[in-house]
Amino acid sequence: MIFQRAIEQMTLIRPQELRATVASFAMVFLLMASYFVLRPVRDAMASDWSDAEVSLLWNIQFFISAGLVSIYSLAVSRMPFRWVVPVVYSGFAASFLLFVLAIPRLADPVMAEKAFYLWVAAFSLFNLSVFWGFMADTFRREQGERLFAIIGSGASAGAIVGPSLPTLFASSLGLDVLMLIASLGLLLVVPLIFYLQRLKETALDNQTVHVDLADQRISGQWWTGFRDVVRNRYLLAIALFITLYVFIGSFVYFEQKNLLAAYSRPERAEILGAIDWVVNVLTFFCAFFVTGRVVQRLGMAATLTVVPLLVMTGLFVLAFAPIVVVLLSLQIARRVGNYAVTRPARELLFTEVSTDERFKAKAVIDVVVYRGGDAVSGSLFALLTEGLGFGLAAVALIGAGIAAMWSALALFLGRRFDRSGSAIDLLQVTPLKEKAALRGPIRNP
Repeated sequence: MIFQRAIEQMTLIRPQELRATVASFAMVFLLMASYFVLRPVRDAMASDWSDAEVSLLWNIQFFISAGLVSIYSLAVSRMPFRWVVPVVYSGFAASFLLFVLAIPRLADPVMAEKAFYLWVAAFSLFNLSVFWGFMADTFRREQGERLFAIIGSGASAGAIVGPSLPTLFASSLGLDVLMLIASLGLLLVVPLIFYLQRLKETALDNQTVHVDLADQRISGQWWTGFRDVVRNRYLLAIALFITLYVFIGSFVYFEQKNLLAAYSRPERAEILGAIDWVVNVLTFFCAFFVTGRVVQRLGMAATLTVVPLLVMTGLFVLAFAPIVVVLLSLQIARRVGNYAVTRPARELLFTEVSTDERFKAKAVIDVVVYRGGDAVSGSLFALLTEGLGFGLAAVALIGAGIAAMWSALALFLGRRFDRSGSAIDLLQVTPLKEKAALRGPIRNP
């Protein structure tokens, strides 16, 4: 009893909620750890392919993502969400096990490896989105307000532990074993789903809690999100902001891929796993101690602009010192800045739009615009390097020019947001809005 009281006082977890909270923590931990084991393995493969090949994969990825998002949206609008969750995760777990079994047995595994590359990208679309929808289907709102932060820390823990495996063991275990570990991790998620569904009906007594998107009535037709992005200058500016961010990320990704080509696949997985680990640790601390203070003290204009300016400076440095250390440092700074500063601030921009636009236009921007930017920027990079023969320095200078435009647009959006109201006031109400958004069908990772 004393132990239970201490837990309740320190964490606000009530005795009947403890098992469900621990199971939810374990579930998101396994999801994120598995993804961050698969991600370095996927990116290690890409260094064996030309820029044109990766660019083609990114174009294919755009159509696969759009198709899967459409299928998923249709599924959650036609059946109870609690049925969708085990199907999604068991399907991904089984598919990754098939890749583990198939790739080593093929005489020419390149096509299977490229399919694996695309499928990991597809998994990243659904990884956390489905999980948080499942949490909203399991816990009452009052419980979520107390417990979701604790549960969400499992995602941060998984994102830190996951990359450690390829960083420490890629050379000794091999990429096939890492893929197997990630697949088994995803398989362990499935019994946790059924366990949580049972706890929902027994310990939590939440039989009346349901998140069925078929019951949500949002006005307009399915295509109005596309129309709003084009017609609304504010949404169009956000879409362009995302596009320029994607362009910068693509340029850095391709150069990283090319500079790591001299290393073996296990060595690449170790390096990429180390990058993921450093990024996730720094993001964890920045999110807790930096982001909120930056927005409150400097406003949205400075908050949105700081990372584009940092990236622009880094690309100028890279143009004159095109070496691995500079590029990897730029990649770490860019990703930490995005996850800890730019992404949270970017989500605040959507507090200025209507509910209909938040559900429809935001999905268009987060998925279609994002993946479309991947496809276009990948093709552009391949044209510059393999078509026109540009080297790293020239591409870095072009990237710096794009970052300058990104900075100007960030300043415009930030100033518009600051004029519309106090960023501090909006920050105080954002958690409730973010919780509502997390219950939606799509959240781009």
